[in-house]
Amino acid sequence: MDEPMAGLGGEGTRRLTTLLDGLRAEAPILLVEHDMDAVFALADRVSVMVEGAVIATGTVAEVRADRAVRDAYLGADA
Repeated sequence: MDEPMAGLGGEGTRRLTTLLDGLRAEAPILLVEHDMDAVFALADRVSVMVEGAVIATGTVAEVRADRAVRDAYLGADA
């Protein structure tokens, strides 16, 4: 899925995240998304790209802790 959260408000994002969470038990999902809260809620494995290059790959915890990812997407307080 390419950016399924794009254009959704908070309630829409929560509803779609809940739906996708149920579906991932039925079939693999490849999700391309900028909403990091949704990504972290749904993903088993994450790859992060900046300017076309993968800067990190790993579990949610590994990616969340990666300095390059925090600098690019999450901010210093993440």
